[in-house]
Amino acid sequence: MSKLRLLLTLSLGAAFFALVFIGCSKGNSTPADPCSGVTITVSATATDADAGSSNGSISATATGSSGLTYSLNGGTAQATGAFTNLAAGSYTVTVKNANGCSGSTNVTVNAKDACAGKTITVTATITKNADPCASDGTATVSATGSTGFTYSVDAGTYGASASFTGLSAGNHTFNAKDAGGCIKSSTVSVPAVAAGTKFAAVKAIIVANCAVTGCHAGTQSPNFTIDCNIVANADLIKTRAVDGANTANQMPQPPRAALAQGDRDAITAWIAAGKHYTD
Repeated sequence: MSKLRLLLTLSLGAAFFALVFIGCSKGNSTPADPCSGVTITVSATATDADAGSSNGSISATATGSSGLTYSLNGGTAQATGAFTNLAAGSYTVTVKNANGCSGSTNVTVNAKDACAGKTITVTATITKNADPCASDGTATVSATGSTGFTYSVDAGTYGASASFTGLSAGNHTFNAKDAGGCIKSSTVSVPAVAAGTKFAAVKAIIVANCAVTGCHAGTQSPNFTIDCNIVANADLIKTRAVDGANTANQMPQPPRAALAQGDRDAITAWIAAGKHYTD
């Protein structure tokens, strides 16, 4: 064998051995975990947002690594932990280093108390008592301690008017809301007006003549033991007690005698006056 061929054979063999050795060494190695021993600790503070606004903010800082970036709720990463223009709500701040190692924390932006530092007083004044069968009470509301008030009664819609009509007898809650959304309330009872003398006379006639049997004394509809049922059925009462006298449809029912003329006249007078609770 020539000297040149021997050298070539030895060189090729050495190269093959080197390739085999390198391949085996690479296949048996395990890459190191770049996050092993890395603990990124995140802390954050929040500034509350005004009610209904997006002016809250979060300021976050982190330790445990370098080259850190910050993101909010999985959003775009940024170099600082300052996040602004936030509405009230819950947020997650995530911090990562260049190798993808991360840490996170949860933070809440609260809504500011619209009433903080305010002393609002609401006053409701009843201007007309209510007919219990007509819901015609009225009231006015005033408020002090802030500005830009709108008003509502019970669960109604807010408006600029501080006057309320169509109120039933009984308790009502009057509300005042200022420009910042702070709401204060005052609960006042709307008194019921007294029954009119003509109505009272008719009621007495009804009670006296319906206390025997039937005749709408609570055993059939309409129940004439309820004042407003008498008002609502004034025409029926006239038909039965006045127009139907001495017939099968009279009140009280046969075989009892029809109402005395004076009672029929009292019913007629009440209806002529307007057939209201207050007449």
